[in-house]
Amino acid sequence: MWRVKSLDAILATAERKSLHRSLGPVQLTLLGVGAIIGTGIFVLTAAAAQKAGPGMMWSFVIAGAVCAVAALCYSELASMAPVSGSAYTYTYAVMGELLAWMVGWALILEYAVAASAVSVGWSGYVLGLIENALGFDWPDLLQAGPAWTMNGWMPTPDFSVGIVNVPAIIVALAVTLLLMIGTTESARVNAILVAIKVAALTAFCVLTLPVIQASNFQPFAPNGLFGESSGMGIIGAAASIFFAYVGFDAVSTAAEETKNPQRNVPIGLIGSLAICTVFYLLVAVGAVGALGAQPVLGAAGEAVQPGSAGFIAACALPENAAQLVCSNEALAHVLRQIDYPAVGNALGTAAMLALPSVILMMIYGQTRIFFVMARDGLLPEGLAKVHPKWKTPYIVTLFTGVAVAIAGALFPVGQLADISNSGTLFAFFMVSIAVMMLRVKEPNRRRPFRTPLVWIIAPLSAAGCAFLFWNLPHDAKMVLPIWGGIGLVIYLLYGIRKSHLGRGLFQVPELDPDAPPGPVPPMPGAPSPTDDHRN
Repeated sequence: MWRVKSLDAILATAERKSLHRSLGPVQLTLLGVGAIIGTGIFVLTAAAAQKAGPGMMWSFVIAGAVCAVAALCYSELASMAPVSGSAYTYTYAVMGELLAWMVGWALILEYAVAASAVSVGWSGYVLGLIENALGFDWPDLLQAGPAWTMNGWMPTPDFSVGIVNVPAIIVALAVTLLLMIGTTESARVNAILVAIKVAALTAFCVLTLPVIQASNFQPFAPNGLFGESSGMGIIGAAASIFFAYVGFDAVSTAAEETKNPQRNVPIGLIGSLAICTVFYLLVAVGAVGALGAQPVLGAAGEAVQPGSAGFIAACALPENAAQLVCSNEALAHVLRQIDYPAVGNALGTAAMLALPSVILMMIYGQTRIFFVMARDGLLPEGLAKVHPKWKTPYIVTLFTGVAVAIAGALFPVGQLADISNSGTLFAFFMVSIAVMMLRVKEPNRRRPFRTPLVWIIAPLSAAGCAFLFWNLPHDAKMVLPIWGGIGLVIYLLYGIRKSHLGRGLFQVPELDPDAPPGPVPPMPGAPSPTDDHRN
């Protein structure tokens, strides 16, 4: 279980059973922007305000800083191993099969749950648009799943607030069908949706920034830095808002379908993160300054988690109806409250059209993780079957889409985002360790992109990820070890025996460090693998 799959073997495997390379640097950056700008800013702004109040602006800065150093680590590894698999592939090459499996299993949690969260966010905007623009009252029990509370180790649903989120199901399955048709078609649609999102956020900033009131920023941090309970305060909000930045990870999973990945993957990763960070800060300032962002309190005057039963009860009170934190369509709600109802409806329409691009990238990333794990034999190889016409892994895409639809139908957006973050932060932590280990193990390997100040950046990334994970809500933190335990059982029962690496099904010798690299077909524009080992 500690066997290591060399980078040469990883590249050889990808060349023998690869996906079609069709994405350039502009498409890749747009895919990153499409994955990053979405539910995090359109929807989670309200959840962050409930945790931190106006202090959520610092939450965006903290989460963005951790993501920036993680992105630099990702860029080095993605440029060295331009294949599907993301953190799973990198861990396999450095730390061995068992830890790679655990990272891949965590990434499945990250992407699938994230896609579900965005589906719920989309549902909030489309329902708000139906109600405000069309005057149609969608049945309450069909617009949200139940409220969940933990009763010991068992989650208990409260169906009085809802039974199933029907719009979330619809959008998840529609995006799944689009992804099954083909990657290039998906990227073209995504480019249009990214333009819509950027235009909507630009309009929001233009209208809100001139009407900022200083009084709306006070008190700045009503729940303090850490809050009275786990997952609250500025740091707790940063741990949740981290969800808003993780789309850049999906860019690295697209490496195997990227032309000239050694150059284009770092461009897509860092470029998309930089563009999105500017938007996030401007939108957060506009939302807080124009309307205010004070949290609502529970029946006893206590701070309550967004999505909890106490929070839902507080938002049901008439005096809290107009609060930002109680809105399921935060940005459109702000514009309506400052007397721009038509623009608010237009922004809601833009979100309704554009948020599916985020769902697309999350399901895309999840299916590619499944694809590469099945290609390695750790999951049934039937999951890696590529459609003869569409050239996409259609079986695993359909399976993923159904799972995403089920989760989106039953859980609120805030809880889904926190659960997704637990898997994300674990994977990012492992990447930060892997980039340092590979610098020691293979210092002479060619690195098209080198993490600057790696012995400062990588430890900062690892420490930042661990710190944010520790400040997630308790329930979200517990999901990762439970999910990991399930994955470990599957690996011990299936993966450890079926692993291609363990069965010696590769052309490149993995276990002999002195053996010369095997014949790996070079990619266009890239030097041969033997060049990577020259001193």
